[in-house]
Amino acid sequence: MTTTLTTEQRAARPVRNATRAVFFIAGFGMSAWAPLVPFVQLRLQLNDASLGLLLLCLGIGSLVAMPLVAPMAGRLGCKPVIIGGAVLLCLTLPALVLTPNNVSLAIALLLFGVGLGIIDIAMNIQAVTVEKANGRAMMSGFHGFFSIGGIAGAGLVSLLLWLNLGPFWSIVVVDSVIVLLLLLNAAHFLSDRPQHNSEPLFVCPRGKVLFIGLLCFILFLTEGAMLDWSALFLTMERGLDSSKGGLGYALFSIAMTVGRLNGDRLINAIGRYYTLLAGSLCASVGFALAIGVNQPFFTLLGFMLVGIGASNLVPLLFSMAGNQTDMPPNLALAAISGVGYAGILAGPALIGFIAHLTSLKVAFGCVALLLLLVTLSARRVTR
Repeated sequence: MTTTLTTEQRAARPVRNATRAVFFIAGFGMSAWAPLVPFVQLRLQLNDASLGLLLLCLGIGSLVAMPLVAPMAGRLGCKPVIIGGAVLLCLTLPALVLTPNNVSLAIALLLFGVGLGIIDIAMNIQAVTVEKANGRAMMSGFHGFFSIGGIAGAGLVSLLLWLNLGPFWSIVVVDSVIVLLLLLNAAHFLSDRPQHNSEPLFVCPRGKVLFIGLLCFILFLTEGAMLDWSALFLTMERGLDSSKGGLGYALFSIAMTVGRLNGDRLINAIGRYYTLLAGSLCASVGFALAIGVNQPFFTLLGFMLVGIGASNLVPLLFSMAGNQTDMPPNLALAAISGVGYAGILAGPALIGFIAHLTSLKVAFGCVALLLLLVTLSARRVTR
């Protein structure tokens, strides 16, 4: 039996707020892990290479879960899927700081990645549905709450650790926040079940969805480049002290958050084509400025331009994937999310390979050229 909500129910303010809440939960839960990595590394006596291999389990878990979540959300509705993913996050976060050995940490990271992948797909399916019901761009604002959640999660855990609360009890506080947000908003997660049992569990991306997925790969690669290589660029190429190396990514993140919170207004004002065109061009110019002017100030300014330019591009492409007709929207979102996450996983390694053969400047220049491909594709993808 299929449960269908009216357009008015999907567009209601409580549903919009619940959608914002689940994006916040996803960013909050994911970023809470970041400040705990050094504690886990020290407790298990992991070297950098071992830690890097173990952290791959997180991405693998998300990639494995994503193709399976879309049909689950189609057949069960977003509500049980979102709740299930959030519960899995709450269970695996304490496990990450209590695991006694490398094998158990790998399993915990894999399940943590599965939980993140479940929430990621289900929340974007809900967001597309809510955006359609409201008849205006809303996806950038939803993703903005993911960014706010990321800042809040990392900030809260860092503060609690600074107050000597300890990793385990810090995670207990994080879990309590997630559970509270779930209790307040779960009633307004969408329970639509549009997919019939006869529909396929997985469809290979095709047509416009495949094209959108390739663009998402470039944009997720850009975010991965900033996350993994911006600090090294500032310290090795611009001579900043290592204690200030994280400033570039911090400014990038702040710029991206501000851009997303204002993105819906921008898209509604100038349209998707000009948003994609100007945003990708701005990000490309940001990289060019960062590598072209040998001054830390202009490098930091360039990284901010990358954040501002890229801020609304992934939400915009997700929205377009949910509105195309080449394949079921829920399966389309799973497909482009999987391709995007592949960009996050493979991109930094690819940049490292190019940097090893040439230099980090050249590697960043390649990212700038890839962003220009997004610019050149703007007309075709928004038709």
